[in-house]
Amino acid sequence: MSEHKPSIVILTGAGISAESGIATFRDKDGVWSKFKLEDFATPEAFERDPVKVQHFYNERRAGMKGKQPNAAHEALARLEKEHEGEVLLVTQNIDDLHDRAGSKNLIHMHGELLKAWCTGCDMRSAWLEDIETESSCAFCGQKGSLRPDVVWFGEMPYQMDQIFDALERADIFISIGTSGAVYPAAGFVDAANQAGARTIELNLEPSDGSYLFDEVAHGPATEVVPNWVEWFLKEA
Repeated sequence: MSEHKPSIVILTGAGISAESGIATFRDKDGVWSKFKLEDFATPEAFERDPVKVQHFYNERRAGMKGKQPNAAHEALARLEKEHEGEVLLVTQNIDDLHDRAGSKNLIHMHGELLKAWCTGCDMRSAWLEDIETESSCAFCGQKGSLRPDVVWFGEMPYQMDQIFDALERADIFISIGTSGAVYPAAGFVDAANQAGARTIELNLEPSDGSYLFDEVAHGPATEVVPNWVEWFLKEA
């Protein structure tokens, strides 16, 4: 009988991309310290003032230009490539840095900034430039039906069934660069603990739920994540 290779589920948040120059949302100097999320990140805000909301996300999209994956993104892509067991990466981030680092088994639970969603035909397409009121859907041609493919407050994150199925099977759960304050992601550690997984927090500082983890390592993501991956691949 072959030796069991542990199944790993990883959750990442804004802290992993901060060292690539991507603004965080909930830190004291983050995006939501400068903007009211109720005005920019809810379906109601978009219904009230779509031009204002599109402009906000157009600025976020423009801010992605020139940003590159860092050592933490690259370490997680290496883990997936070299570990013989299952590795599922779930990110709360709407940037594409995990994708460009090479992660394949990846769920963007809060959507993707560089995609547009047509509310007319329900199709999603890559979108690197501004979305304007008169922008046309690449599939159905309808104008005025595009929005950022981003999960707003009050909306259900993507692929939750697949995520909880993976957590139920997980041997190891790792939370990286997340505040532990936003549900449902903040509840993943509880689900992993109930499944009997070994739970690990790798974060710049203790999260709101740091006490729920079996192990913690605090410091910059570009240090603690590659160090853990290097250790694990040698030990596994």
